[in-house]
Amino acid sequence: MSLLRTAWRALCVVALLAAAGAASAAGPEPMARLVPGQGQIAFVTKQMGVPVEGEFRKFDAQIAFDPKKPEGGTVALQIDMASATLGVPQTDAELPKAPWFDTARFPKASFQSSAIRSLGGGRFEVAGRLTLKGHAQELVVPVAITQSADRSTATGSFTIQRLAFKVGDGEWTDTSMVGDEVQVRFKLVMTGLRPL
Repeated sequence: MSLLRTAWRALCVVALLAAAGAASAAGPEPMARLVPGQGQIAFVTKQMGVPVEGEFRKFDAQIAFDPKKPEGGTVALQIDMASATLGVPQTDAELPKAPWFDTARFPKASFQSSAIRSLGGGRFEVAGRLTLKGHAQELVVPVAITQSADRSTATGSFTIQRLAFKVGDGEWTDTSMVGDEVQVRFKLVMTGLRPL
């Protein structure tokens, strides 16, 4: 009986070691790093019917996926909301306030992926949740990746409704003054991403 028990324990140890070895061989998804100062997150809204473009000057991302096997990858993005600018000092001074981004209570917006799907030719769909000013919404974001030398550039755009996130509250809910629709455009320049 003790011989059988010893054999069983040895078999369990071998199985555990084999599983650990397989996990180690597979390894974690490679982590790409943003190239500082090379990317951009811009937003376009309309004021009195006229397009106005702004940008977020500070953001960070954790990108871990293999373009050839994107299903196992993840993308996490954080945006410093106090870094928003429309290029007009008076307007920029209003953006951090409670009716708009309320950066004292909600300093960061975030996007966390839940699924990544390849469409072929360096094009992907990234599904995930955007959280802004304490409100969350599920999105599917189209992303195109190009590569040159050791750098990969991911670009794309998507549209949100600012009122769904309570951005522009109170008197600013009047969409004839500031449009509800906001287009977000991004360019992320990375190193460390595997070849397409």
